[in-house]
Amino acid sequence: MRLETSSKPAITTDKGIIQVTEESNVELRFYGLQMQPGTWSIIRFTEHGDEGEDSDSNFNRTCSDFTKDFTIRNHMNVSNQGTSGVIRMSIKPLRKSEPFKEYGLCVKHSPEGKWYLLGEKDGRLRVVEEKKSMLPMWLQVILIALLLALSGMFSGLNLGLMALDPMELRIVQSCGTEKEKKYARKIEPIRRKGNYLLCSLLLGNVLVNTTLTILLDDLIGSGLGAVVASTIGIVIFGEIVPQALCSRHGLAVGANTIVLTKFFMLVTLPLSLPISKLLDCVLGQEIGTVYNREKLVEMLKVTEPYNDLVKEELNMIQGALELRTKTVEDVMTPLSNCFMIHSDAVLDFNTMSEIMESGYTRIPVFEDERSNIVDILYVKDLAFVDPDDCTTLKTITKFYNHPVHFVFHDTKLDSMLEEFKKGKSHLAIVQKVNNEGEGDPFYEVLGLVTLEDVIEEIIKSEILDESDMYTDNRTRIKVAPNKNKRDFSTFKQESESKVKISPQLLLAAHRFLATEVNLFCPTQVSEKVLLRILKHPDVIQDVKFNDSDKRAAQHFLYQRGKPVDYFILILQGRVEVEAGNENMKFETGPFSFYGVMALTSPSIEFRSPSHLSGLNRSVSLNCTERSDSLSVSGSNSQLNSALPPQYIPDFYVRALTDVQYVKITRSQYQNGLVASRLDSTPQSPESGHTRLEMPEAPAAPEPTENGPDETTSLLNEQNCVPRHSNHSTHTESTI
Repeated sequence: MRLETSSKPAITTDKGIIQVTEESNVELRFYGLQMQPGTWSIIRFTEHGDEGEDSDSNFNRTCSDFTKDFTIRNHMNVSNQGTSGVIRMSIKPLRKSEPFKEYGLCVKHSPEGKWYLLGEKDGRLRVVEEKKSMLPMWLQVILIALLLALSGMFSGLNLGLMALDPMELRIVQSCGTEKEKKYARKIEPIRRKGNYLLCSLLLGNVLVNTTLTILLDDLIGSGLGAVVASTIGIVIFGEIVPQALCSRHGLAVGANTIVLTKFFMLVTLPLSLPISKLLDCVLGQEIGTVYNREKLVEMLKVTEPYNDLVKEELNMIQGALELRTKTVEDVMTPLSNCFMIHSDAVLDFNTMSEIMESGYTRIPVFEDERSNIVDILYVKDLAFVDPDDCTTLKTITKFYNHPVHFVFHDTKLDSMLEEFKKGKSHLAIVQKVNNEGEGDPFYEVLGLVTLEDVIEEIIKSEILDESDMYTDNRTRIKVAPNKNKRDFSTFKQESESKVKISPQLLLAAHRFLATEVNLFCPTQVSEKVLLRILKHPDVIQDVKFNDSDKRAAQHFLYQRGKPVDYFILILQGRVEVEAGNENMKFETGPFSFYGVMALTSPSIEFRSPSHLSGLNRSVSLNCTERSDSLSVSGSNSQLNSALPPQYIPDFYVRALTDVQYVKITRSQYQNGLVASRLDSTPQSPESGHTRLEMPEAPAAPEPTENGPDETTSLLNEQNCVPRHSNHSTHTESTI
């Protein structure tokens, strides 16, 4: 016997027992020999005994009575060979107390024979109770839809509410829109109870999903089908869709479902509250997301395409946040690129022009080497300095005595900004302790840092003014070439000396020539004219010594056998003199002079300085003797008409260091003689010459140990003689 079809669930067990459901119509196929359509009449079923009964004892057992639980149709569909046939039968319902019932197959060998019970399991039929749904189908469908919605709500709120940490909710309440502030105020009280809310949402989600699976199993009637259906429904409608929605609109969804959330928190209170308290004790209080400096900077960079900050604002925020992470060494100007001034510099026109062209308002002052910074010069300190006075830089720096601010190379920029804000200085010298190599550690100067450098690092941009030459002191990128550059040469006097010396040194040279060199004594050249000669642009000169070529041509001030027409007076530096047939060599220093005879007339015999009593006193004639031999007419044209032959020295004078010296040519000296005689000789009105209009000066006093009053006036006067007439101007320009 085999099961063919059934109107209700029916199966064949592993033991070969056919299991059908009560109140169902089934078709059974029987196998045998010589079967006919009327064979159905010799097939009956009887109630079976215990399953543990031996099958051999039941074989060919006589069927005592037949069951009426089955109704067999009066026909059998037999196959062509007569070996099998199908009958239809209806199964009546079981009694309420019977969950199932088994029956045995009874057959007859012939219509007149006895009924026998087949003992094999193939002849057994089990009728089971029909499984009925717990709820009506329409109600189950409604509940399944409701449970899917609740599952999606719990899943979405779990993501949306838990993603809104308390810190973010407080921020939204302060700076969000009106709607966001309203939502945040609703959510914030329950969000403070983070673990309680989490436990309630998770318990509700698990409860809903479990119930959904049970209802689907009851509705479908298949466990596997219920699992597949519940999985698909929960994943799509309970996870993906609600979480995608709440991840973007979690604040609005959470605020609008706040009542339902509180209800489930109350329902799950007995279980979720104890668990949440345990989590609070173990994990501690929930603080929320806190961003450090690096995370804030990175968050600003990542959200740049979406926030409403302009690039300049974003740069300022990043610069301010990164200020503490950078040191002054990162933003300083290296020492090699710094504009600095030597402490021995003279504040003449060239030096002050260089300071103005640099564009800096604070300039370091160094001694000996650039790393030895001793003072700071402010450009405003030069307000009362006259370039013609040739004031030394040390005089200015010692008067103002600005403090020099040193900082270490690892000083953070925020600390440096605080120091600058105190007003002590807006420029600092960056140094570090160098303990490399042998010897004691020492402070090594690395560069300069200014307030502008710190501000540029904050705003992440370069600050340029009209005097800047570079856009960045570190990269040394120059500004646009069409930028206007100031030219201070307009203020420069044409008669200004190329080499600048201090007023004190000029006074010393003037007094020395007037008192120690007979050709320049007041009876020959007046002190005013001598001062004008010394202030001539070409009189004060210098020699820059080249260590690599010590016998270079520019080092020789005089060369043996080479004609010259000038006199020199050493002001600063050392020279070597080689004179005489024996080529004697000796060194001399400041205020030694040579070539006096180059200024005299042909009546003076040109002799080697080695034939005289001393090289520094090469001319020992007194002023009276000189006046006879140097008689000069009042006409300038007569002086220049018959120039004496050139002077040929028989000695060498070579510079050994950098040298500054006075160089007076013969023509300058002779013009000085003429000017001095014109100043001292009055002219009659009938004279064809225009009289020099110069203020009357007192007679030159005799040189004494203490100089006359004019000595002091040399430090303050630009010109000793005011220029009132065209003639006097011409006279001075020819010197």
